[in-house]
Amino acid sequence: MKTFKHGGVHPEENKLSAGAAIEILPVPEHVSIPVSQSLGAPSKVVVEKGASVKTGQLLAKGSAFISSNVHSSVSGKITRIDEVTDTSGYRRPAVIIEVIGDEWEEGIDRSPEIVSDIRLSREEIIQKLNEMGIVGLGGATFPSHVKLMIPEGKKAEYLLINGVECEPYLTSDHRLMLERGREMMIGVTILMKGLNVGKAWIGIERNKPDAIAHLENLCKEFPGIQVVPLKVKYPQGGEKQLIKAVTGREVPSGKLPVEVGCVVNNVGTALAVYEAVQKNKPLIERVVTVTGKSLKKPNNLLVRIGTPVNKLIEFAGGLPEDTGKVINGGPMMGKALSSLEVPVTKGTSGIVVMTQKESRRTSVINCIRCARCISVCPMGLEPVLLAQLSENQLFEEAEKEKILDCMECGSCHYTCPAGRPLLDYLRLGKNKVGVIIRNRGTK
Repeated sequence: MKTFKHGGVHPEENKLSAGAAIEILPVPEHVSIPVSQSLGAPSKVVVEKGASVKTGQLLAKGSAFISSNVHSSVSGKITRIDEVTDTSGYRRPAVIIEVIGDEWEEGIDRSPEIVSDIRLSREEIIQKLNEMGIVGLGGATFPSHVKLMIPEGKKAEYLLINGVECEPYLTSDHRLMLERGREMMIGVTILMKGLNVGKAWIGIERNKPDAIAHLENLCKEFPGIQVVPLKVKYPQGGEKQLIKAVTGREVPSGKLPVEVGCVVNNVGTALAVYEAVQKNKPLIERVVTVTGKSLKKPNNLLVRIGTPVNKLIEFAGGLPEDTGKVINGGPMMGKALSSLEVPVTKGTSGIVVMTQKESRRTSVINCIRCARCISVCPMGLEPVLLAQLSENQLFEEAEKEKILDCMECGSCHYTCPAGRPLLDYLRLGKNKVGVIIRNRGTK
């Protein structure tokens, strides 16, 4: 059974909402839309306070090669342009809109009819994804149009579609494959045309047999696309792990997937690509899993970008009394929220409400040199060494030990019997090393 070679763990799956069909969350009274929602340079605001906007209207324009447009997810009046706390816990510029009605920009096709005929050229596809603000919905939010612009001297051979969803609790991709599979497959075909490749693989773990069967049946109508069932193993959804599992190729340290002829996109991204190219629809909403063991109604919701997180939890039955933490993302790679007023962004895949028992960290004791963190690291790193270097502020040494290869999957933290906060130190070290490298480049 196909899987990646190095490391990996098997956390409890807790796919509580796997059987919950996607529901549409009602539009809130107001939204706060961060103007930078991609991995790259900040976007530049192109609207003013007091202006009226329509759903789908451009709010902020990408300001660099790696940057992304941001559109209004609602219609109404801009009450202010100010800094708000986002899911990272930091204050970021955002456009705050009071919702009035739901008037959409002209030219957006809102009909349920599925459009199969792809009329745009490769260049027009790239331009459309740029205009519509499409970014990767698997978590990294890398601008999708940039992924299709293969660097000179490189060649894409294969497109890999990530339907793994290995993170515990999250089920939004699973439901999307079941309910929007045909549109997603058209999106995959569009991405293939944009990359000029003839082969695409959709990697799905075997704990989603219904999604595997459904997409395998659809593949009969879409030449060049094949479903690859994978062994259940975390973090198989990582780009490099998925490439290794499906193709057997290994991305070199510090390099991108295109180095081995591959480009990876998430299933949610493929659907967004379909809607952008075939429906002229910007990325203004996404499917979010809202789940937790004590939550009354774990579900999967289609949510407008900028909606406060507390609205999603209210729809799921309210915040349980035994809540310990609310996580943005999954429990392995996600981060605890400092407030439930923070807005949903393009990168919000799930909201996990954890009980006090689940969220309580174990007591930290001295490292017992068991090497479990090394054995489970999917990148072949030494997490205990990297954590020690970061803890002692030896960041240049951490760079030499390839801390930037860390994908922050949390496998080391999960398996450590000493309760060491390895992931916390790895994140700190990666951040500091990144600053050092950027400063080095400006000298």
